[in-house]
Amino acid sequence: MSRWNDVTGGTAGQDYAARFAALARSGKDVHGEARFCAGLVPAGARVLDAGCGTGRVMIRLAELGYDCVGADLDASMLAVAQRQAPGLPWFQVDLAAFEPDLLGIAADFDLVVAAGNVFPLLAAGTEATVVKRLAAALRPGGLMVAGFGLNESHLPVPPSITLSEYDDCCAAAGLAPVGRFSTWDADPYDGGGYAVSVHRRLRMCGTS
Repeated sequence: MSRWNDVTGGTAGQDYAARFAALARSGKDVHGEARFCAGLVPAGARVLDAGCGTGRVMIRLAELGYDCVGADLDASMLAVAQRQAPGLPWFQVDLAAFEPDLLGIAADFDLVVAAGNVFPLLAAGTEATVVKRLAAALRPGGLMVAGFGLNESHLPVPPSITLSEYDDCCAAAGLAPVGRFSTWDADPYDGGGYAVSVHRRLRMCGTS
């Protein structure tokens, strides 16, 4: 069972969406992740939002002209996403078992984005498998970007994956580092408790 489910019980969709809606009404910028992604690949590119939740990032990217697919295990989060954007493709799937072919979609994404602390909230021990699955969904040269907390002040659970461990998972999956930032506004990484990491697929990746 995922750490996310341990925290939320799989019923957080409405509350999660309401929190970000309130932030948006207060004038807070809630589209930093989408803006960051738009700086990596041009409009029209295929984007997989891995751990898409209520669809906040993906819906914005679709509005900007990207060809998006969303995948998440939490039915309550996906229910919100589907209500907000019924015309977009949303899939309920465990990222550790993500196989585009089984879902009827092509494994040639230009960008995979995993925002919202996806990796620290996975089921324990599945991190390397998820990286491998997501890397295999990229076309050669495609990019994967993941932003997640590294300490308890940036996470709802105890820290579970370090940057060096994440980089090792990426290297094993055929991904090479491109850049690392401390925010979705692309501020340089300073060794703090949150990091946004960009890696590029360099070779063929297996899922076994």
